Amino acid sequence: MNFELAEEHRMLKDLVRKFVDTQLVPLESEVLARDTAGKGSYLTKDEQAKVDAVSKDLGLWGLDAPEEVGGMNLPMVAMVGVGEELGRTATPYTLPPDSPNLRMMMAAADEKQREHYLAPYVRGETISAIGISEPGAGADPQLMKTTAVQDGDDWIINGRKIWITKADEADFTILMAVTDKNANGRNGMSAFLVDRDTPGFNVLRKIPMIDGTATYEIALDDCRVPGWKLLGTRGQGFLPMQVRLGTRRIEMASWSIGMAQRALDMMVEYAPQRVTFGKPLSSRQTVQNWIADAATRIHAMRLMTYDCAWKIDEGRDTRQEISMIKSYCTEAAYDIVDHAMQMFGGMGMTREMPLYLLSNKLRTMRIYDGPSEIHNWVVARDLLGTRE
Repeated sequence: MNFELAEEHRMLKDLVRKFVDTQLVPLESEVLARDTAGKGSYLTKDEQAKVDAVSKDLGLWGLDAPEEVGGMNLPMVAMVGVGEELGRTATPYTLPPDSPNLRMMMAAADEKQREHYLAPYVRGETISAIGISEPGAGADPQLMKTTAVQDGDDWIINGRKIWITKADEADFTILMAVTDKNANGRNGMSAFLVDRDTPGFNVLRKIPMIDGTATYEIALDDCRVPGWKLLGTRGQGFLPMQVRLGTRRIEMASWSIGMAQRALDMMVEYAPQRVTFGKPLSSRQTVQNWIADAATRIHAMRLMTYDCAWKIDEGRDTRQEISMIKSYCTEAAYDIVDHAMQMFGGMGMTREMPLYLLSNKLRTMRIYDGPSEIHNWVVARDLLGTRE
């Protein structure tokens, strides 16, 4: 068994690390200042443009996209390394295009959709969003009430969606809706590509989140979508949606590793410098335990996440592993960052350090794309044979 990244993937990881250190970490003070002022954590248009120019020049766009649409077709193990490095900073930044929606389209798009949606997305010319959750229907997709009814060659969509990131700026949204109602309650869901300017697609409100970002609630009121924008097979949207969710979950695990590593590095640097009652913090057993525990858990997080990524690249069923790493990595990283905040004392409670923003990001990630309790339940019911 080989636990080392391939040389080219290690070099990519190192390149992203340098990009983070030179381009994103220096922007943290501005991001923290904006968040402290109640404006949220984000990059300005000028900052975004400059960072985009550098990342594109470095060849960091379209890393896991298909070669036929301009991507590099990198495996998931390479993307874990990329996500790990991006997670080390409180500066919010995604290398175009966002992998989860990309991989969902890769799994389901036909030739026309690949030309009109996938290719421009890979080139960084468009922004996407996805609408899955609904008010009152979060982790259980069978409670979905948004419907799509066929009308000639078109589809008429009605319903509401919530917790949608970038709904206000996305050029198109991948929208999940019930197209086939079954007597057993297991309704058939389908995915649709809905353009921002489609009549009946309405952004209702902005919802500020505790990590400085925002999500949105939207309403679909007799939203007419051309038939060719049905993504994948009618009634079979659950499978490509799971590809999307699985990609985001392993991405979250990767980010968690990066955030935990940043917190550990800060603890290791600070503990010998801070003296209390005549001794450095590094001599205190509690602090030593925090550091040893962090290093051990980060090691476990890495092994679990890279193992899952390797199995995905091998084409294996990783539903159980995905749930394991989503729950374990976000929870473990949250604990590690919390211990770092505790070690820094009063400074750890300020908005002048990135720790609070990392903590808030991890707190939201423990809920996003399935709360930890749901993922633990998925693992347990598989082991106990109670899957319905």
